[in-house]
Amino acid sequence: MEKKRLLIVTQEMEPYTEGNDISALVGKLPKYLQDNGYELRILMPRYGVVNERRHRLHEVVRLSGMNIIVDDDDYPLIIKVASLPGSRLQVYFLDNEDFFKRKFVFEDGDGTAFDDNPDRAAFFCKGAIETVKKFGWAPDVVMCHGWMTSLIPLYLRTAYKTEPIFSSAQIVYGLFDTPHEQQSAERFVQKAAINNLTKDDLSAYLDGDKVSMHKGASFYADGVMIGSESFDANVEYLKPEEKLLMPWKPDHELLPTTSAFLRDLLEAEVPQ
Repeated sequence: MEKKRLLIVTQEMEPYTEGNDISALVGKLPKYLQDNGYELRILMPRYGVVNERRHRLHEVVRLSGMNIIVDDDDYPLIIKVASLPGSRLQVYFLDNEDFFKRKFVFEDGDGTAFDDNPDRAAFFCKGAIETVKKFGWAPDVVMCHGWMTSLIPLYLRTAYKTEPIFSSAQIVYGLFDTPHEQQSAERFVQKAAINNLTKDDLSAYLDGDKVSMHKGASFYADGVMIGSESFDANVEYLKPEEKLLMPWKPDHELLPTTSAFLRDLLEAEVPQ
């Protein structure tokens, strides 16, 4: 049987970042899923905390050189790659000096969130989609983990809905109980509205006078995985029965349950 193509886009992943639910969960998935019939590509940001020398990152010149527009400003996108230890898999890192050079991930040394986190998310999500287009590699499933990836379900179902390379893809969003998924509504709309998207297109993300990145991504995704035991699975936006939902699972159940969840998702019809 032909292998299904699985694109994993994540805000963090072991061994490159450590110490949270996202890094730990995503670090476990690739080798297992590769061994169980999937062809994988993995993308994540190249934060300043990622040790390029230790993990042997190097630039992929044929993929680098694009400019990504965020709020009418152009930012160069550099693509680097490293081999995932203990596997034959490669991880592609999206880099930009303005957004990812700093030696912290989402907040400074005093614990204050970076003002440009919405800009960084828009850059990363659009950059990830453009990178996959440059691969010329059509995924069957796009699996997004963490709020930094939360605009990808929106973009694929709106701004990129006529893009042939994604036309058959099912979208999974991984929910984690992590900070910074709440954003300022005004700044979010300004930064996220790429390719002539309107405030109506972004309305699924609005939660009162704030923005919930999880809420919007879950609306546009075909399936939702809960990756943190502490995440409240009873939130209102997870209530629709037509949404395929994978509850949190402990380590010994995680991998086979994820495999079964993806199998069920692939049997579903892709929304048009």
